[in-house]
Amino acid sequence: MTKPNELSITEAARALRAGEFSVRELWDACALAARERNPELNAYLELFEADEEAIASAQKRIDEEGDGAPMLCGIPLAIKDNIMIEGRVASAASKMLENHRAAYDATVIKKLKEAGALFVGRTNLDEFAMGSSTESSAFGPSRNPYDTSRVPGGSSGGSASAVAAHMALGALGTDTGGSIRQPAAHTGLVGLKPTYGAVSRSGLIALGSSLDQAGPLAKTVADAKAIFDAIRGADPLDATSVPNGLYAPRALSQTLRIGVPRHLLESGIDEDVKASFEAALAVLQKAGHQIVDVSLPTSSYALPVYYVIMPAEASTNLARYDGIRYGLAKRGETLLSDYIESRSKGFGPETRRRILLGTFVLSSGYIDAYYRKAHAARTLLTSEYGAAFEACDVIAFPTTPSPAFKFGEKSDPVSMYLEDIFTVTANLTGMPAISVPMGTVERDGKALPVGIQFTAPKGGEDSLFTIGAAVTT
Repeated sequence: MTKPNELSITEAARALRAGEFSVRELWDACALAARERNPELNAYLELFEADEEAIASAQKRIDEEGDGAPMLCGIPLAIKDNIMIEGRVASAASKMLENHRAAYDATVIKKLKEAGALFVGRTNLDEFAMGSSTESSAFGPSRNPYDTSRVPGGSSGGSASAVAAHMALGALGTDTGGSIRQPAAHTGLVGLKPTYGAVSRSGLIALGSSLDQAGPLAKTVADAKAIFDAIRGADPLDATSVPNGLYAPRALSQTLRIGVPRHLLESGIDEDVKASFEAALAVLQKAGHQIVDVSLPTSSYALPVYYVIMPAEASTNLARYDGIRYGLAKRGETLLSDYIESRSKGFGPETRRRILLGTFVLSSGYIDAYYRKAHAARTLLTSEYGAAFEACDVIAFPTTPSPAFKFGEKSDPVSMYLEDIFTVTANLTGMPAISVPMGTVERDGKALPVGIQFTAPKGGEDSLFTIGAAVTT
């Protein structure tokens, strides 16, 4: 018999309304699974005690409103530890913010509370969301439930591990260059990076302000849509947020045109991952969807462009954590040594690397050579995607070039950055993208999930949910 915590959100919501179990019993099932599995997986940095008032309120609302209650009412969710929950520690998995308690709720948290959702705990991540494996967390890596010798992806690896191991029914992550979609692919989940501005960034600990978006990790496309619908919308606290319906809707038919840039898939992808990708496309084509070739010549430069812009923005955003204004404070003999001690002790190696890189590309004499050229390439890339969407409704890639890798396997930073090769373009262009499971490949006798990613024009989340559901049904 399936346990309550092993259900999808939509299944659990239906069961709660049918009285098959209570909100309290659903919470207890998730909390028990979390206590049992978390010591092995390190998905959560902190498990919260049951909020009796919130549980009772959610049960009352379901009893009184029935199907009129929000889908997420009474649903236990996991929250990435770079999203503010009032009164809770929000550390971004860094020693720099180890003892930082949030003074207010992020807008996405406010919206989830208004929907009646419950929070199981705060989940692990790469320090300040910089990484693709959670190995850069100051509090130890999370592990992949499919094979604990392998990473769950990153930076939202803790959220992915928690949902895949049924320690929550869904989760919030953040995505700056693939940090929701890559861990979703590695753990057999659905992950959505919304259109830039569709979800408020107020209350998120910033990494790259022109790239960051919060979004769902979930067991099904319907669950991802339920979370996205709950958190989307304009917010006066975030000037970059946009109202629902800002972008002109595209006419959708039952079948979609799927663009495939095959010139970008000729090398660098594991053969069995490529075979799974082609098999998924064949299934979609058999179901009536049309496969069309598209050309995105600037995409081959997307990764180096991203690794100029993102560190530049990160170095600016993290400048405030200096031991004087914010963050861990260490004292030396001079003011300069105060800064050096605080930032050297507070930040881990990967964060320091990206701050140095970002500071370099913004420095006098180099900003024109690197940063401004990267921005010009970003504009060209966005134009190319816009042109490609004249011929197709969505564009497909494998989410990652390979399945989840083993701990320590990608000690070279560049090999780690290549994990993001197919995901960074959605962040650079501001377009939405979704990763959905497309089967498994075998490594060391274990079946490991792999994902297929679809990108749509801005505001095109409905197209992504349509094509995502077609892959998973």
